[in-house]
Amino acid sequence: MTAKTPEEPLDLRVRRRLRELRTARGLTLQQVAERARIDVSTLSRLEAGKRRLALDHIPALAGALGVSADELLRATPPQDPRVRTRPRTVDGLTMWPLTHRGPAGGLHAFKIRIAPERDTPPETLGVHEGHDWMYVLDGRMRLLLGDEDLVIAPGEAVEFSTWTPHWFGTVEGPVELIAILGPQGERLHLHT
Repeated sequence: MTAKTPEEPLDLRVRRRLRELRTARGLTLQQVAERARIDVSTLSRLEAGKRRLALDHIPALAGALGVSADELLRATPPQDPRVRTRPRTVDGLTMWPLTHRGPAGGLHAFKIRIAPERDTPPETLGVHEGHDWMYVLDGRMRLLLGDEDLVIAPGEAVEFSTWTPHWFGTVEGPVELIAILGPQGERLHLHT
């Protein structure tokens, strides 16, 4: 038996939906206020819960957002939690995103397969802002980290500042790992 969650109060739901719909459409408070023919400070206070929502606001706000009044009043449908992004391959790395774009401080998880051909580091090791974390699932990963030349075996994890010059590849054969990367590391490894 599943527990039923209490229904969200209507005024709270509409304020949240206002903000969700406005930001999903890339609209500013000013743009929506102009379309709804209300003062921008009124709209700001409505979204923030500092002003009570009146019934006569609903049709104007729904029209300004390009939705029906019913859609503005209804609860947000639950989102599919599955991550359905295709893998990308660059420079011997195939990366499967394991997280959606969203919170988590800009960090994203990936499953990474390193091709056996990625066994020779570049002349200059990369650096970027951030922090990387990796956990080797299969194979042996070679990690150059500053002056260190490390072999990371299955079941081992590494964590390091990406301001340290670094590169990772294979010792022999493919490597599979899970990585948590910040946006800078993601850009560097996917757009090399």
